[in-house]
Amino acid sequence: MAERHPELDAEQAHLDWSYACLDEARERAARVTQGYNPQRGGTEQHRHERESIVEGAVNRLTQLTLGERSLVFGRIDPAGTGERFHIGRLGVWDRNQDPVVVDWRAPVAEPFYRATGRQPMGIERRRHFATRGRTLLGIDDEVFGELASADGEREIKGQGALIAAIEASRTGRLGDIVATIQGEQDEIIRAPMPGVLLVQGGPGTGKTVVALHRAAYLLYSHRFPLEGQGVLVVGPNRLFLAYIEQVLPSLGEAGVEIAVLGDLLRPRVRVDGLAAEAVAAVKGDLRMTDVLAQAVSDRERPLRADVAIGFGIYRLKLTVADSRDIIRDARRRSKGHNAGRKIVEELVFAKLAASARRPVEASAVRDQLRWELPVRELFEWMWPVLTPAHLLHDLFGSRALLRFANRKGHFTDEEILRLHRPRVGHVSDVVWHFNDVPLLDEARALLGYRPGKRDEDALRTYGHICIDEAQDLAPMELRMIGRRSLNGSMTVVGDIAQATGAWANDGWNNVLAQLPQKRDVQRRELSIGYRIPGPAMSLANRVLPHAAPGLRPPQPVRDDGDPPRIVRSEPLDDALVDTVLAELEAVDEGNVAVIVPDSMAADVRAVFEARELPIGGANRHGLDQRITVVPVQLVKGLEVDSAVVVEPARIIDEESQGIRSLYVALTRATKRVAVVHSRELPAMLQE
Repeated sequence: MAERHPELDAEQAHLDWSYACLDEARERAARVTQGYNPQRGGTEQHRHERESIVEGAVNRLTQLTLGERSLVFGRIDPAGTGERFHIGRLGVWDRNQDPVVVDWRAPVAEPFYRATGRQPMGIERRRHFATRGRTLLGIDDEVFGELASADGEREIKGQGALIAAIEASRTGRLGDIVATIQGEQDEIIRAPMPGVLLVQGGPGTGKTVVALHRAAYLLYSHRFPLEGQGVLVVGPNRLFLAYIEQVLPSLGEAGVEIAVLGDLLRPRVRVDGLAAEAVAAVKGDLRMTDVLAQAVSDRERPLRADVAIGFGIYRLKLTVADSRDIIRDARRRSKGHNAGRKIVEELVFAKLAASARRPVEASAVRDQLRWELPVRELFEWMWPVLTPAHLLHDLFGSRALLRFANRKGHFTDEEILRLHRPRVGHVSDVVWHFNDVPLLDEARALLGYRPGKRDEDALRTYGHICIDEAQDLAPMELRMIGRRSLNGSMTVVGDIAQATGAWANDGWNNVLAQLPQKRDVQRRELSIGYRIPGPAMSLANRVLPHAAPGLRPPQPVRDDGDPPRIVRSEPLDDALVDTVLAELEAVDEGNVAVIVPDSMAADVRAVFEARELPIGGANRHGLDQRITVVPVQLVKGLEVDSAVVVEPARIIDEESQGIRSLYVALTRATKRVAVVHSRELPAMLQE
């Protein structure tokens, strides 16, 4: 039995005091919000001030609600000062405003994460706490100076707390790592905000959670202006958003917007599903910018014949030549297509008035004719007001329009016609693919605001943007994200070895080329694998040289662990169920992901349902069952206790980046990996 730490009672007393101060702060914040009436008397300025106070109190209440998460997780003792700083999830003060708990993001807390034997950063002791709720279970001390590790640069800080966190059962949701952040992770979290920070990290290195902690850190250290400008986190799909959605609230930051690209569209449309990869390859191509610009230009058209319109006893005329001049002038004077409509109307009414036999005011012509059907048809032909959805619905619904917009030969005829799809009755009935989203956004940028619809069409920008799984983003998607950056401040994370899909990038320069670069790019690499045990990483490392030649594998923290199981069976069904049940028993309270080729997902689900085994699916609510069938296309970024990878050869054959998809599948588990197959194993996985 481990010896009881002599300061356990004293630290428990401090923990109790910390929670007492936190509870009192929560009560004070709650009192501010009680009985508040925004319509109560006073000047408008006074009402605004009261609203600001209450808003601040509500935000503070959000920060102070911890649930079962630990408030305090460690302590640092600066050398020779007699001071002690307890480090925790958020800052807590007593009634005299003396600090009881220091926020983990504060500068004074930096040595807790960064100090090493060679660079102790002025501290003589670092202490890690193991807690459950409000109870202190254990203390782990690191002493600096003569007792410090000689290998101080690469040592793992808080080894006991780190391993306990790694080996805890997965819940289907990503947890924070605020108590166990390691030195190389902390360097990224606290890196300067301006410009683009690029983070390459192999599986299990914590790149996603580091990016989220960085968002929380930047909001703390740059509260003004980021609280007003906003922070955006962009994820690859809704399953991923469900997986990460609890991290930032657990750090006291509920105001960060977490979204997929479809959430950022204005005006909103219905988005669901993915296009076929051959179609997605065209839609993501940067050459689409020229095609869409040409499609917009093609809707700015001179008349096909002269027009005569009745105005009292007169016939007002607009010739083809007149209309051609008007289109040219409107293009020169307008900053966006929709803004040019007003200019076209102004010039058309002026030309019509000038054609009268006696002087007529253009304003009189406008007032009398603007709602007449022939005039409205004229404007709709020459310069229609368009939404992005209208433009793309018309374009994709006509082979002739597609060919005409591609007349400069940016794509082959076969490529451009991949975009064709039958028109539906009304554009509001269209359900767009996620691959259409950047095209709709590009169209919005070309079209500009519709008259009177500025709020509905407005583009939201952000002071900082975090992009996860950036290695998969197409140039058009990156261009869309870059448009939302207010100042070029971004955190971009991913792993080239895990690049899959229609736009799998082979290097980071392709990604960076489409992002704002107002400053030199900061490049960082996460080299230590925290999630994946050594034996499982060894299996995945057989695939890595084929997935991304030359890329270094992460060094696992845990060299021990259960060896991967390789099970071959024909037929597959019984062996698969038996393997999953064995894995479920082996991980105790943990979860098991059955990772399958997309073509097998329905059949594998049916196998488990036929045996009346509770089975979950990968959906926008996350992994909410102990056994979940996950198509390999959706598994990226997730972590589970055990991964059962089904038919590696089919994954390689069916996915456009099959070897990389297999590498992703083999690197999801924190404890155990099994491979179940009936077909021959790929050579790289054979003994």
